[in-house]
Order: sequence, then structure tokens, then C-alpha cells
Amino acid sequence: MNISNIKTLGDLKKSGYQPRSIKEEIRQNLVSRLEQRDSCFTGIVGYEDTVIPDVERALLSKHNILFLGLRGQAKTRMARQMTELLDEYIPSVAGSDINDDPLAPVSRYAQEEIATHGDETAIHWIHRSERYGEKLATPDVSVADLIGDIDPIKAANLKLSFADDRVIHYGIIPRSNRGIFVINELPDLQARIQVALFNILEEGDIQIRGFKLRLPLDILFVFTANPEDYTNRGSIVTPLKDRVESQILTHYPRKLEHALEITGQEAAISQTQADKVDSSDLIKRLIEQVAFEARNSELVDKKSGVSARLTISAYENAVSTAERRALLNREKNTQIWISDLTGIIPSITGKIELVYEGEQEGPYQVAMNLLDKAIRSQFVQFFPNPEQLKKRRQSEQKEKSSDKEENPFRPVIAWFDKGNQLNIGFDSPDKEKIMQLYQVDGLHALVKRFYPGANESQSALLMEFVLHGLSSFSLISKKMFETEVQFKDLVGSMMNFDEQDFEED
Repeated sequence: MNISNIKTLGDLKKSGYQPRSIKEEIRQNLVSRLEQRDSCFTGIVGYEDTVIPDVERALLSKHNILFLGLRGQAKTRMARQMTELLDEYIPSVAGSDINDDPLAPVSRYAQEEIATHGDETAIHWIHRSERYGEKLATPDVSVADLIGDIDPIKAANLKLSFADDRVIHYGIIPRSNRGIFVINELPDLQARIQVALFNILEEGDIQIRGFKLRLPLDILFVFTANPEDYTNRGSIVTPLKDRVESQILTHYPRKLEHALEITGQEAAISQTQADKVDSSDLIKRLIEQVAFEARNSELVDKKSGVSARLTISAYENAVSTAERRALLNREKNTQIWISDLTGIIPSITGKIELVYEGEQEGPYQVAMNLLDKAIRSQFVQFFPNPEQLKKRRQSEQKEKSSDKEENPFRPVIAWFDKGNQLNIGFDSPDKEKIMQLYQVDGLHALVKRFYPGANESQSALLMEFVLHGLSSFSLISKKMFETEVQFKDLVGSMMNFDEQDFEED
């Protein structure tokens, strides 16, 4: 249908256009997508077998939807992508505030226009991008904002009394007629405002300052809410919740690979940064692991959640930390070192809500602990688990030195036990960091043993990773200062492991 040739109601009738509800429109377009095995939701990672099928079933059932999930779980993004299931253009009566269908007008204005002009009634074409309305629920949202109110200025200009329904100024919901309307954080909406949505969802009635208008609004409603908000800030009133046919639970990425993909597609890394800074898979995994550790931490409020925005911001900060160091040292290229991850601390402290014990610990210290736990968790994915080596001592009767597996970390630990220490400056040039790492006896040999194909920069990063990993297992000590990180041996009461567990008889 060539819409450029359809400018009047008469032209629209001749084209064979048939009106259909938005839910039927979405359903039919979704059916076509599914038959062609075409993805309906792009850039939504980790929901392929959980949330997306639930959404598709709800849309096929022509249901209004309530997304329940913690922050940063792509609830609003999924709602916005539903516009891709709308027809590219639909016709409406020109000048209508509520996008009246020319063949099925519901407002007084549209009905009078058609009664006056007949087939010469002007037609306006609406793109699907204009058929989306969104409102963040806040305590100050009023019925007038959502549904409408009497407009005294309109009454004066048109010389109408307040008893005439033409003086009504429609709110955002009626203006979203024949479209998708989203209310984010629904529990934050006052109960009396939620009550005003009852009839719209069920009967299609709206009431404005004593006017009771029968407006069968054609809207797909999508609501989002944090499940913990029922007790924290407010609640969804039961009758309203009962009128939302499908309630869909969202979740955080369950696999590290999904989290990596999300951060990769969302992080705003400029081409200049990408050309200057190399980001290894190890660094990316460590950053993602921080979020997984935070979600399981007893110091972080699980009711608030840990958004995917944490790792996105953290990755951007890690790249910028390395870039800044390279600029200061006038280096053309660099990589993100483990020590650069101190630059992601502001991204962590700003994205987590702490429980009382966490507040007592302090946001900075909690963030450092989460980073240390992330290093510990990922270390065993790249090197042998020091804890397992520690526990591998057999009974005295069965123990034979020839049968015992050599501890690969022993030469490195022994170097520090001799009183040596290593201070790595955060802003030191790459060459200086590499030279310092090679001072540690056995460190390069250890990395080459497990990663013989690694180049110089990769080996150096893994060497630094070994030091941070050993400190996370309390095999050597690590102290963080403002300008450097210091590695040395554990002495006296700081030593919380039995060195004999790592020695061979």
C-alpha cells in the first residue's frame, strides 16, 4: 500500500485498508516473525530460553504484561523493542489527539470531522516509532498526567463551558491510543493513581473531573516493577495486578559468557581507545566476575540488585585507566594490567547498595574485597587451585615424594620468603612493569609452563595475575597504596597457611 497516495478517508477506503487492534496487529506480525525464525528481540542476551519465550507467548495471547525484576535487567529495553512488531505506518484522522482510526473513530473530534467532511476527511500517517509512550512512575504523578484534565485555556479560546467535553486535555495514556504504553517502576505510583487505571484496562472507561467518557482505548500496556518494591517503597494494588494477564520474571545473566557479550555490545569504547588499549579476555572476565561476586556478597543488598551497568561502567573505566597511563608515558599502545583495575572502584561503589555490615566496612573496602574475590575465583580457571594443592597431603603411610605433585608456585613464594618485595606503580610504563615482573624468580617459567604460546605482553599480564592470585589465596601479601601495589612475603601472625602443606618431604 503506497501511503503517499492516500491522503483522505475516501482514498483509504478504496485501498482496502482494514482496521485491527494493536494487540491483533502485534500478534499477526509476531506470527510472521516466528514462522520465518526471525529474532523479535535483538541485543537481549541470556533470555533466549527464559524471558523471550514468555514474552512471545504473552503477545500471542494478546496480554498486557508486567515485567518483574531487579534493576538493569533489560525490562524497558524489551518493551521498547516491541515497536518493531507494529506495522510501519497506520492511518489516523488528521488533528486527532488520540490517534483515531479513520474507519473506527472514538473521539468526539474525529467523529465530528468525519461527519462534516465525509470521504474528504484528511488522513495522517503515523510511524511505529511514534506509537510508543513511556512514563516513569513517581509519587508526584497525577491522574491529570496519565489520563487528562479540564483545560481552562482551551475552554476560553473555544468559548465553551466546563460542561462541554471538548475542553478536556487528554493525558499521556489516551494520547498513546493504538500504541504501546509503558509505566516503569509501577509500585512507586500512588495507590489512588493505580486505581484510575482499572477501567482503562478492563472496560475502556475514563473519568475526568466528573466527565465519564466511553473511550474504548486500544493500548498494549507494559508495566515494570522491582519485586522487592512491594515492601520497600510501595505495592501494586491487587485489582490492578489481577487485570495484567501475564507477569514475567526477568533475571541477571546466568553465564559469564552472556555477561561478557552484554558488556561488549553496550560499553562505549571509542575507536581511538580501542586502537590504543588492548583488552584481554582475562581482564574482561575479571570485571564480569566482580558483578557475580557482588550479587552473592553478604555485604551487598540483594533486594536492590547489581545492575549490568556496573560492569559496563567498570570496563569503560578500565580502558580509560590504561589510556590515561599510556598518555602520561607517551606510549602509542598499551594493555589493561591487573593493577589498572583499581580504576574501576568508582564504578563499583556507585552501583551497589550495602547492608549495615557493608556500610560498617565502607564502600571502598567492600569494592576492593569484591575485586579480590573476583581475582580468586578466576585464578583457578587459569592456574592450579592453591587450595587443592594445600590439601593434597596424603597420609604419612601412603606419602612418597616421588608420587607427590610438585607445587608450581613454590619458587615464586620462596623468592618473597627470602625478604624480597615488588612495588608496581599504577602509572609505570609498560617496559618498567615487565622488567620488575621478571625479577621474581620462577614467575616467568611458571607462566610459560602453562601458557607456552603466550607472547611477551600476554605473559607479563599473566605474571602479574599470578602475584594477585597468590595474594588472594594468602600465599603472599599485597598492600595497596595511592600510587602503587606492593607484594612481599607473609610474616608472623599474617601467615594463615601451613607452609609445610606446600613442601615435599
